[in-house]
Amino acid sequence: MTGGEGKTPERVCLGVIVGARGLKGDLKVKSFAQVPEDITAYGPLEDEAGSRRIDLRVTGQTKDVLIARAEGVGDRTAADKLKGLRLFVDRDRLPPPDEDEYYYSDLIGLTVEAPQGNLGTVRQVFDFGAGDVLEIAGGDFGTVMVPFTRAIVPVVDIDGGRLVVDPPDGLLDDNGPDEGGQDA
Repeated sequence: MTGGEGKTPERVCLGVIVGARGLKGDLKVKSFAQVPEDITAYGPLEDEAGSRRIDLRVTGQTKDVLIARAEGVGDRTAADKLKGLRLFVDRDRLPPPDEDEYYYSDLIGLTVEAPQGNLGTVRQVFDFGAGDVLEIAGGDFGTVMVPFTRAIVPVVDIDGGRLVVDPPDGLLDDNGPDEGGQDA
């Protein structure tokens, strides 16, 4: 993944195997592609180290995951062994993002600046259904979740390895429990 130095990663995680389905080796795959089925559009996938090639064939889809078959996986035991395997592709096989679009992997590791102080670095990017959210940690405010919108993140400087955040009122306020364990 990208570090704070602003260089883009050579490989991008396109999905993860989240489990097995049935007895014949079907895999449940969470795709991170904009169109989930496109996980197979960029050629064979590999594990994080690049030492294992995974040829997926999508056979179906449920609400949250794809159902797929992989060469050499013929039963549930073999499928279960792949649970948690993240699936990568070389970045040069992917189309470049449009202006004001970013691959999640480009954002992870960027330093986050705000008028209130150092927020740390982007640790994760989530999409819970209402838009992208950045998880930022390691700064003056602990771990914070920030909506990834132009209004809140007006500067994205991939080459410079940084983001500038203009958090909405109250986002960085200390609203945790007080010493008595009760909410403030």
